[in-house]
Amino acid sequence: MHLVPSRPLILAISIAVALSACGGSSNDDQVVAVPAAPADQGAADLAPVPTVTAFVDTAATNQRGDARYATLDTNAGVRVLAGMLQIWKPLTEIVDAGVTAPAVGSFPAVVASAWTGVPNDGTNGGTILNQAVHNANIDYVVKATANRTPEQALAAYLDDRRNKGYSVSDGMGPLTNAWRAAAQQTTTITAIAADATTVLYNDGGNNNGVGGSANPTFGAVVDLVNMVGANGSTEPAKRFYKYARPYRWSSAVQVLPALVPAKSTTPTTDGGFTSGHSAESVRNALAMAYAVPERYQEIISRGLELGESRILAGMHSPLDVLSGRIHAQAVVAAAMVDPANAAKKTAGYAQAHSALMAATSTTPTTFTAFAQSGSDRFSDYATNKANYLRRMTYGFAPIAPTNAPASVPKGAEVLLETRLPYLSDAQRRVVLKTTAVASGYPVMDDPEGWGRLNLFAAADGYGAFTGNVVLAMDASKGGFNAADRWRNDIGGSGKLIKQGSGTLKLAGNNSWTGGTELTAGALEGVSPTAFGNGDVYVSGGTLVANTASQLKLARAYTQLAGATTLELNALGGAKGTMTVAGTATIAGGTLRVKFPGSYKPKAGESIIVLSAGNLKGRFTSIAVDGFTNVTPVYSATTLTLTIGS
Repeated sequence: MHLVPSRPLILAISIAVALSACGGSSNDDQVVAVPAAPADQGAADLAPVPTVTAFVDTAATNQRGDARYATLDTNAGVRVLAGMLQIWKPLTEIVDAGVTAPAVGSFPAVVASAWTGVPNDGTNGGTILNQAVHNANIDYVVKATANRTPEQALAAYLDDRRNKGYSVSDGMGPLTNAWRAAAQQTTTITAIAADATTVLYNDGGNNNGVGGSANPTFGAVVDLVNMVGANGSTEPAKRFYKYARPYRWSSAVQVLPALVPAKSTTPTTDGGFTSGHSAESVRNALAMAYAVPERYQEIISRGLELGESRILAGMHSPLDVLSGRIHAQAVVAAAMVDPANAAKKTAGYAQAHSALMAATSTTPTTFTAFAQSGSDRFSDYATNKANYLRRMTYGFAPIAPTNAPASVPKGAEVLLETRLPYLSDAQRRVVLKTTAVASGYPVMDDPEGWGRLNLFAAADGYGAFTGNVVLAMDASKGGFNAADRWRNDIGGSGKLIKQGSGTLKLAGNNSWTGGTELTAGALEGVSPTAFGNGDVYVSGGTLVANTASQLKLARAYTQLAGATTLELNALGGAKGTMTVAGTATIAGGTLRVKFPGSYKPKAGESIIVLSAGNLKGRFTSIAVDGFTNVTPVYSATTLTLTIGS
């Protein structure tokens, strides 16, 4: 348990007090009252497991053709998409479209449904319960297919016909070629002939590649990706919900001409909800992101992009596609939390890194930077973030209250296990809770909470702090344990306590109020409001200001004596690298000033590096990179450094 002082400490330190703006100083001793650390905020937030049947405990029930698993209550794959029943009531609420099964004990036999698969043909095909959502769902496809570009058409064809594992590995960016070579992935679907008359419909490639001992350097990675497909079929949901494909609802939907011959001629067994392509692509993406979390957000973005290509192809509707994401997240978590698969996870992660580092001539220290280097379709963070959020909801308006508390499904925390390895399972659950999207969107309010999970945002850390959030990073473990960056806008009333030897960068427009205490390692502010609206207290480690403008602390700053450092990176030569709205109490430690950009001060130039409402005390030592002759001038509100010749 973390303890903080209950009252201020009174330290006698020798300080130099500026007598004038010219730099005069005094050698008089002065007693400085050092404030206590920010107050303890109590127990950290929790995300309890919902008191409903968990998908991860019942994933094996996701089957068709078995009377025991033919209903909403008995089939996990159907149940996780139960929000669809607010939009559409199928003819029968049974997994029975083109399916029969004998009775098993007290479970009655399944008789094939009379559903034809063709809406508006005069038969009783089901009931639209929310006409506005249904109309928006189909109209979206009408507009998307009418306005698709040639580039989108080609991508939609490739994503339709090509094996999904090969397609999704494109999200690896600069690692794509190395991944495909190591996995021995192949495809025979590369393009459409110019005249669109020669179209390939069956990929002769091997999807995820070669697994097992046949691929000694990467087989464990391929096994990991294949593993998450267990119990992943979308057929039970299709046969239960019996919601037609968009081109069967409206003739205005323009199916991609190259794909018209691929349209099923048996609509009874070809429902649109949910999209199998979308679910498989998200499953593959999550497994790949687990293996290579250095590309986490880019890879899962590719998974959702493939889902959108199903809409652009005219083959699926937004509800079909977003439900595929929900279904896949639950399926992957179920496979990942299964104790029988623990060794596969560990081996896949380790082998992915050893093989890819060897292929790219990188090391544990340089691998992350290489994975994020260059320019690919997913290298723009802001674009990825916007597209991911858009593809979660496809612009549907909420149909229920938007302020319901978020639930985190049992086992969902495993989806962040390698991306946030320095957090506990309980902390990862809170990350998922505080980054979830609002409630109320069609289909997304499932009983457990799978639909509201925003994994892109969750990969950027907490969305809010409640209670004491203790973060311990061990740099010796490498990877994200050594250094990470959180880009969310963090709110809440909690307190951040940074421990351990690793470095955490905070890049959001943060507003949490409980304060920050740094005891070890480094905390780096890369946005002006990185440290929120509370006091900042450095009792160990290095606090770094690395912003293009001033780092602004909303209240007080305290730095204790000993092994403490304030590092100010004077980007652009801003006159004042850190401002403190309240009192800055400097009881010792080190100040280091760096000039990492093109700006370099000139001899005789004075730079205000620290300003505060009230400045007390002084640093034990000051170092300015590139200069040995620097004169500090302390005033009641500022610290100015004059650069010598």
